[in-house]
Amino acid sequence: MVSAALVGVWDVRIKTPIGTLSVMYTFTERNGVLSATATGAHETVPVTDIVCTGEDTVTWRQTVSRPMRLHLRFDIRVDGDRLDGYSRAGRLPRSVVSGVRRR
Repeated sequence: MVSAALVGVWDVRIKTPIGTLSVMYTFTERNGVLSATATGAHETVPVTDIVCTGEDTVTWRQTVSRPMRLHLRFDIRVDGDRLDGYSRAGRLPRSVVSGVRRR
């Protein structure tokens, strides 16, 4: 199941129109509930609305305030220690997301 596959610390790169962002995601599971935080250069924010949508796919939302306030939605596929997919902020173009789990 994808929720168990997500648990851990991930180094993620998000290729946005203004440049590539490096973000560390920390996913934990407690009593069957998945939670996470995202830590970027300027802030750590909670990851919300985490939903496993298939055997290897997951969506989530997060709000950032830097470099500007954005509400982001992620659609991600997990394959072992790698993840890929995209994020989107409203009407802005999709941003490519890729990452690897720390060992």
